[in-house]
Amino acid sequence: MKLQTNALSRAIKFALASTATMGLAVTSVQAEEADAGADKKIEKIAVVGSRAAPRSVGDSPVPIDIIGGDDLSKAGGDDMLELLKGSVPSLNVHANPISDAASLVRPANLRGLPADSTLILLNGKRRHRSSVIAFLGGGINDGAQGPDISVIPSIALKQVEVLRDGAAAQYGSDAIAGVLNFVLKDASEGGSISVKQGQYYEGDGDTTTVEGNIGLPFTDQGFANLSFQYKEADPTSRSVQRPDAQAFMDAGLEGVRDPAQVWGAPEINDDITLFGNVGLELTNDSQFYMFGNYSERDVKGGFYYRNPTTRPQVYGGVIRNVNGTPTRRHPTDEAQQKLWDDATPTILVGSLDGYDQQINCPVVELQANGLPDQAALDSLAAANCFAFNNMLPAGFTPFFGGNITDTSLTIGTKGEFTSGFMKGAYYDFSGSVGRNESRYFITNTINASMGPDTPMEFSPGKYIQLEKNFNADFSKGYDFDLAYDVNVAGGLEWKEETFEVIPGDEPSFTAGPLTQQGFGIGSNGFPGFKPSQGGEFSRRSYAAYIDIETPFTEEFLMGWALRYEDYDTFGSTTNYKVTWQYHATEDLALRGSLSTGFRAPTVGQANVSNVQTNLSSGVLVDSALLPPTNPVSQLLGGSELQPEESQSYTFGAVYQSGDLFLTIDYYNIEVEDRLSQSNKIDLTLEQKAALKADGVPNVDSLAQVSFFTNDFDTTTQGVDIVANYSMDLLGGFATFSAAYNWNETEVDKFSDITGAFKVARLEKDLPQHRATYTWTQQWEDFSGFLRYNYYGEYQGVHVDYDATAIMADPNFTFDAELTYFATENISLTVGANNIFDQDAEKVVDFLEEGKTELTPANNWGGIYYETSPFGINGGFYYVKATYTF
Repeated sequence: MKLQTNALSRAIKFALASTATMGLAVTSVQAEEADAGADKKIEKIAVVGSRAAPRSVGDSPVPIDIIGGDDLSKAGGDDMLELLKGSVPSLNVHANPISDAASLVRPANLRGLPADSTLILLNGKRRHRSSVIAFLGGGINDGAQGPDISVIPSIALKQVEVLRDGAAAQYGSDAIAGVLNFVLKDASEGGSISVKQGQYYEGDGDTTTVEGNIGLPFTDQGFANLSFQYKEADPTSRSVQRPDAQAFMDAGLEGVRDPAQVWGAPEINDDITLFGNVGLELTNDSQFYMFGNYSERDVKGGFYYRNPTTRPQVYGGVIRNVNGTPTRRHPTDEAQQKLWDDATPTILVGSLDGYDQQINCPVVELQANGLPDQAALDSLAAANCFAFNNMLPAGFTPFFGGNITDTSLTIGTKGEFTSGFMKGAYYDFSGSVGRNESRYFITNTINASMGPDTPMEFSPGKYIQLEKNFNADFSKGYDFDLAYDVNVAGGLEWKEETFEVIPGDEPSFTAGPLTQQGFGIGSNGFPGFKPSQGGEFSRRSYAAYIDIETPFTEEFLMGWALRYEDYDTFGSTTNYKVTWQYHATEDLALRGSLSTGFRAPTVGQANVSNVQTNLSSGVLVDSALLPPTNPVSQLLGGSELQPEESQSYTFGAVYQSGDLFLTIDYYNIEVEDRLSQSNKIDLTLEQKAALKADGVPNVDSLAQVSFFTNDFDTTTQGVDIVANYSMDLLGGFATFSAAYNWNETEVDKFSDITGAFKVARLEKDLPQHRATYTWTQQWEDFSGFLRYNYYGEYQGVHVDYDATAIMADPNFTFDAELTYFATENISLTVGANNIFDQDAEKVVDFLEEGKTELTPANNWGGIYYETSPFGINGGFYYVKATYTF
């Protein structure tokens, strides 16, 4: 809202009222920027986990990062996760190729904790979570269900505020690691439109982005700020041919793709995002606000190659020639299992005349060259038998993707009571609704149980996440004869969360006529959701909080927060937070906090079931994720989910002298009953028999089972150092910024359900040391920046397989950008991320050194370890043109 000069007092009131609205304090930071050759002062408003009066960042009792919208736009990527990763060293994001739905909505990690341990706010209001659950989340994010940050375009943002401190006592669930608040632009005039084109050094991944923003007056007393972004991105491939696929090609098998399996970024089509932010002054003491978004995109990626001789339940033999006798694979004891395993390998053959005739089908053995006996294959038709080697002789690689739709709307009013017993208090009443839908599709695959009648494209179903929130917040200052007024804030919140599963098309889940003969059920790679899995699962909760700040002296401040929250599923929880800050000198301040927190299991985590294809000891198998209360899960140790509980403390210092600003903060976060997806548990013959006796369907098609569980405790500790210095340099103005994070996680307690490999991933996959150093330079006609990114030692893991794990060496990359202000309205930009094309840690190096031997790490065609903290795609360059009005 654009306020008139004579309404300054009202502006101050609304600033104070906003602290009640967002539950945050307002701070101002002066920054120098160049705009078309002219320097200007910019005031930034920051959210810092307090509901008291405005104060500077240096006066905050908790650590905050403030990232301006202009700073976010100065980078090559357009994905918000990548933009933030370059500015916040304690934030890590992995590429996640071939990771089921985690490839569609990538999870991010703040301070080494999973994606759903960071609370996301938009204009200070809780952001709904994504419908995507990261079933293959790379260890640390297994089972995480956080918000989809990638839908937020940088052009819509005034700034991003990162609260690096636990805040569950103030905001409720999910704020164990901290809070990210995305503040939308609120100008009532002006705007910009830009076009950006980029490509990776390898010549792939072409990305085109068109984005715009406009500020409009909403009567004389308000604003309507609107933004859009449209993006298209081609896929990338950092792959070599798999050794098994190459062997088939060498043996003369036609139709094998090269590469048969692709590791790289997915293809993104029709990625459209619309954001709106509206504010209107109703009276001198009240304001109306409304903001929301509509976002939609199509994402398509690859899956594992289906080997035409070994893929179980499609090609892998269920009838084998055991001592010259055709034998079905229905072993009843370990001895029969061993006899079957030691038999001559064959391919899977089924009878189109039914289960009883399968034993009479010709046995097709594998030859010395690794290919099936062609004469035996040719004889199948005469016996009315079938093998997928006749239909898809070269194997196949499914393509998996989804349509992601995200919408939200928040409406509220805030202001000051002018009469009654609440006179002088500030209020904020708001309601919001958020919805995220992921509709999945999978192509170039089959439902093996349908045999020759299978389609090759399927719609496996949808997940929908719907959240509703209503909030009432109040804040008022009271004079207790301290340094200044004691601020007392309180409020109420009501939430409803619904997770809906919509079944897929019938071919994606049906058990076809070849089911009994050992052929897999459902669309291979991602079976569709059955009608029995469909339905809505809901949970409601309400909360009450109180938040007090007591300025005992001009130098010493303390804050106190208490929150009670009750859920209609697992019960209630009460959490507290205590903060303090002491100005030791005019330049030096000490600060700290002590708090408890919690993270409620999501409704999706408590109820979802899914079948996924994953590697187990190097072999593709079907694994079922079941609700923790499912009889199968309970047989293996599952139980109803409970909330995570955390205890954390921080202490640090802030030093400000002239143009130098320096903060150092230590943090320690203990999380008990941490929630994650269990280890994938191999089903024994005895367990399968017991499950069949209990009436559990389709047991024979499953090799493993997992479920969500509260199974382990962790301690995460670290240090954040942030420094900024500004000076006149080279005939212009320079800003130097440095940020460093040391982060270490130790698993204090775990069981076999978690597994030693997941423990190793939690402790080692993320680099313990991250740092960025940025030099920003501004002249009248030019501006630019150079950034150095350091990544410490981390664990390289490929295909989620422990035998591939190594410790990767530390590494670094450089980013750079230069902008020319051609006119007052037009600017031209050229830049690059990873300008020296630094490679990630390699999985295979035989291309350079002539090596051909197989190892657990190089069997699947990936060149680089996908846990690389700076990605696997290499250098990316871009050009951009912007028109500002």
